[in-house]
Amino acid sequence: MFTTRPEILGTFGVVTSTHWLASAAGMSLLERGGNAFDACVASAFVLQVVEPHLVGPAGETPAVFYSARTGKVEVLCGQGCTPAGATLERYRAEGLSLIPGNGLLATVIPGAFDAWMLLLRDHGTMRLRDVLEPAIYYAEHGHALMPRISNTIAGLKDFFQTHWPSTAEIYLPGGAVPEARKLFRNPALARTWTRLLTEAESAGADRERQIEAARDVFYRGFVAEAIDAFARGTEVMDESGARHRGVLTADDLAGWSASYDAPATYDYHGYTVAKAGAWSQGPVFLQTLALLKDMDLTGAGPASAEFIHRVTEAMKLAFADREAYYGDPAFVDVPLERLLSEDYNAARRRLIGEQASHELSPGRLAGFEAQVDRVMDTLRRLSKVTEPGAAPAVVAPAGAAASARRGDTTHVDVIDRWGNMISATPSGGWFQSSPVIPALGFGLNTRAQMFWLEEGLPGTLAPGKRPRTTLTPTLALRDGAPYMAFGTPGGDQQEQWQLLFFLRHVHHGLNLQESIDLPMSHTSHFPSSFYPRDRKPGHLAVEASIGAAVIEQLRQRGHVVEEAAEWSVGRLTAASRDPDGLLHAAATPRLMQAYAIGR
Repeated sequence: MFTTRPEILGTFGVVTSTHWLASAAGMSLLERGGNAFDACVASAFVLQVVEPHLVGPAGETPAVFYSARTGKVEVLCGQGCTPAGATLERYRAEGLSLIPGNGLLATVIPGAFDAWMLLLRDHGTMRLRDVLEPAIYYAEHGHALMPRISNTIAGLKDFFQTHWPSTAEIYLPGGAVPEARKLFRNPALARTWTRLLTEAESAGADRERQIEAARDVFYRGFVAEAIDAFARGTEVMDESGARHRGVLTADDLAGWSASYDAPATYDYHGYTVAKAGAWSQGPVFLQTLALLKDMDLTGAGPASAEFIHRVTEAMKLAFADREAYYGDPAFVDVPLERLLSEDYNAARRRLIGEQASHELSPGRLAGFEAQVDRVMDTLRRLSKVTEPGAAPAVVAPAGAAASARRGDTTHVDVIDRWGNMISATPSGGWFQSSPVIPALGFGLNTRAQMFWLEEGLPGTLAPGKRPRTTLTPTLALRDGAPYMAFGTPGGDQQEQWQLLFFLRHVHHGLNLQESIDLPMSHTSHFPSSFYPRDRKPGHLAVEASIGAAVIEQLRQRGHVVEEAAEWSVGRLTAASRDPDGLLHAAATPRLMQAYAIGR
């Protein structure tokens, strides 16, 4: 089939990410002898500079990776937990029923930096300077600002100037919206990374000692001190319509570190899919596969109404279980083995009919009935129902609602000539989320908005708890051998677009670029993970390029179809490795910035 760009083929290495500069930075490290993990870290730091509306230095990242040295697939957990002061009592005293989607109350401990340092120390080969220099260069000397970033800043100009002046100082230089496709700089961020690098290198010439020193500088040095002072001493306007100080402290940062987890996995038609655990939404992908396992998807065309209907209905059931059961396993019992069992899914599969469901229908596992009832009661009271095609319900006062420009996410996939592979989804800390800390040149994240301020739920706010993140990179093995890394930005849509991509590749034999280029779809049938937690029963957004006939068939099946513009849905990237060492890579043409590079 015709594709918008070629599927990249090579044997030396491939890098694919959501911005061409990040892909180029990663590839440059492979060319200099680095491995996939060195390249991924360099790409991730560049993304913080060139996609600041989607990710920042104080964000978070999960990654799923395979190390040829250890022979293991692991999950890198760079999802920070809540501060010690993030209690229900503290937040309820502010008169809140939901955690605002921006400002300081939604901040968790920044997790990405420590995750990247841990990966670089344990699995990389290059020095701290090697992975930081590309990001420092673009922050100091500038990069061509994407039109979407300029437009986002323009929409927030008045809010920044009125309420977040430290953000206006950087993102409205001279009081003006920076021009698209012109050089844009963040000298404050360049100074932060340069100072951190200088202090880390003062620890001596040893590579690992420098990396450990950098971790100390960020979590126990000048970076932590600046974060503490800003969060404690600054009242920030947020979507609640009021000003709040943060609860994050230097002690919170000093006591936290990234970690490695075992992946959650599921076997499907010769593939083993590895995801982060139930502190992410990753198991939704696995549950959907379990529901679809015995259905004939091969006989349905990859862009047919039958294919889209079956996948959408299965996802609705899996996402309903996400609401009822998922949470940080260190705090709640998540019955993942039962949710993935054949008996459970055989019964759930029978709920998928010829007509679209408009009900939110979590399963009721024995021993969890009361929990499911509490979740459903909370959703009935606090999750706002909006009509498909309408904007999310505005629950904040008009002045605060003007700040509601939610960011998104980025993604990186890398495979090197030795067979190392990694899929990472960095996000959080975008410039719309929280004011820039003047001493650092970046703001904090807002991942705590995914908690509920209700007792007895898997996602109830508690100190030291990881939010159920939407970030969900994927690694797949084929016939037991590490095969493919893929992912996308997109919040609640991440699993949905990845599933369409994966199933088209597996069942219809489409290559990576073909699977990405086909029309995409997603549903907002279930509650959003983001403030104000709205949902659209029966909703199905479909790119218009799927064709009028398919759209009409979906409507006849009861889907409330929202026609999305062509080439507007999804930001997928993917890379794979054949048994003979041939590498493949692809990136979406949507939004005109993701790029795959390789040789």
